[in-house]
Amino acid sequence: MQYMLLIYQDESRRPEPEEMNRVLGEYMTFTQEIVKAGKFKAGDRLQPAATATTVRVREGKTLTIDGPYAETKEQLGGYYLVEAANLDEAVAIAARIPGARFGSIEVRPVWAM
Repeated sequence: MQYMLLIYQDESRRPEPEEMNRVLGEYMTFTQEIVKAGKFKAGDRLQPAATATTVRVREGKTLTIDGPYAETKEQLGGYYLVEAANLDEAVAIAARIPGARFGSIEVRPVWAM
């Protein structure tokens, strides 16, 4: 089964360059590990929430709003789409994502169409 691992973090958090380089290295290592294990399906880092556009269609009219719809402390910063046998395995993979130490990871099963 596929699971979407949504990585949330506080964009106002400004790590020092050394920490940023270390964490990026950890992300690269983590990604290589899940690719090698055959669990990786897709994943990327997202641009900051300020670059987002929210789209709604109401009464046949398309409405757009700059930025994300909800004001929250943590913003969606990236994602992994992984293959896992069950929720326990998906949670174990999510717990290894470096951002879990300073943000949160939402684990959601994908509804295959």
